[in-house]
Amino acid sequence: MPGGGFSKLPGGSVVVALSLPNPAGDGTSVRFLVHAANRARALTRLRNLGLRAVYLRGNAEPPTPDEITAVLHHPDGLLWRTEESRAPELWHPIRALRRPAPQP
Repeated sequence: MPGGGFSKLPGGSVVVALSLPNPAGDGTSVRFLVHAANRARALTRLRNLGLRAVYLRGNAEPPTPDEITAVLHHPDGLLWRTEESRAPELWHPIRALRRPAPQP
């Protein structure tokens, strides 16, 4: 079940965090972070990238302070990483999720 939440920043903008199934279809979950002017615009940014059935119901899993810092310091304001990784994984820009894997 997708989970997520948001945090309103002092300047009026919001950071939305959503946990969704991986678009690659490998059974893992992906945590998306979006910085936008409001919640509706954050969800629209994800929908425009092809994640059509994205909704934020409630505030069960708001972004942590570390997640907020990560998304605020990224020029695109849209990051992701897998949730089930055993080793700590760095945040990736959204274009890295949509890029095909390199062939060996």
